[in-house]
Amino acid sequence: MNVVVIGGGAGGFFGAVTCAESDPSCRVTILEKGPNVLAKVRVSGGGRCNVTYACFDAKLLAQHYPRGGKALLGPYHRFGPQDTISWFEKRGVALKTEADGRIFPVTDRSQTIIDALTDAARQAGVTTRLNTRIVSIVRNEAKGFSIELSSGEKILCDRLLLATGSGRQGYEWAQALGHAILPPVPSLFTFTIDDGRLRGLAGTAAQKAQLRIKGTSLEQSGPVLITHWGLSGPAVLRLSAWGARVLQTLNYQAQLKINWLSLRDEDIQNQLESFRISHSTKLIGGHGPFELPRRLWERLAGVAVAPDQRWADLSKTQAKRLVQELGHGSYEIAGRGVFKEEFVTCGGVRLNQVGFKTMESRVCPGLYFAGEILDIDGITGGFNFQSVWTTAWLAGQAMAKPQKITA
Repeated sequence: MNVVVIGGGAGGFFGAVTCAESDPSCRVTILEKGPNVLAKVRVSGGGRCNVTYACFDAKLLAQHYPRGGKALLGPYHRFGPQDTISWFEKRGVALKTEADGRIFPVTDRSQTIIDALTDAARQAGVTTRLNTRIVSIVRNEAKGFSIELSSGEKILCDRLLLATGSGRQGYEWAQALGHAILPPVPSLFTFTIDDGRLRGLAGTAAQKAQLRIKGTSLEQSGPVLITHWGLSGPAVLRLSAWGARVLQTLNYQAQLKINWLSLRDEDIQNQLESFRISHSTKLIGGHGPFELPRRLWERLAGVAVAPDQRWADLSKTQAKRLVQELGHGSYEIAGRGVFKEEFVTCGGVRLNQVGFKTMESRVCPGLYFAGEILDIDGITGGFNFQSVWTTAWLAGQAMAKPQKITA
């Protein structure tokens, strides 16, 4: 059987290796349009490659996906994070789990993962062709597919896996083969905010913030990192992921409400009053009652009080302004930034057109999908890679089987 995989990324390699190892008689070829393979793996996780996340309950794991979680529930029972860990460890890759649950190679080098995938492909007999430009893909009436290259060469195959990530061409091929595409839009991005309260505070983080996009139901809690261009951190990235389409319709311009403390107004007020009594002689800007970085507290307090004002002189009006600034700060989002070098999108092939037992198309027999070409995206932490490993493994297993499986 001839199997062609289009896309030399994580999904393409994982699907190709799985297929070739499941049935060594399969002739598996990866077609990659660029000069290198696994480019996204190389830059992921800041060059360390966040392989997966330490969540071993399929139901809990599926909750980390703004889109696609329900569809992934069954697949995660068949191939989840523990299977990913075992797959790489069997190939000599030692992994480590960090305090926040993210899993990386012990080497802290994405090259370790690249080597494991390319070595596995070589050992399984997978052929990789680089700089291969595809002109068209046609499904033959009898069976299989005809792939025409820019060189004029035609490649015939029995089964075809599209693992093209968020590339435009992959969507076009899927559409030409009968699939509906949800327009891709960015997910997992930072917020561009130009506000005097944040200037000069890059690198400062608030650990327990609550974020809300005014006029929407979008809300998230967690650490927030102040950057040179605005705000990042887990809470911001989760908010951008869950709100990807809403924020796109707003042209990435919205009012962000921040409760820097995740406390109710009355609790903030009570702590301010208690601190006023017990630290009456100290400067307000230099000493605060909350678990905030000192520079951030100084900047936020400076909105309500004078730099040389002491706690004993805090008026009720000033206390109210402090409560407002700490619990209801308003910041104008002027645009979106990228999350490191990574780029994640929501959108892609509609999930109801794919059978998630095999990842085979419901409308084009013999065609399979894996990874980000599907309308699946997760939050940061290794979840996007895990959906790639899982869908690619299922596709690889199914393509190796001699008879068609009903999805």
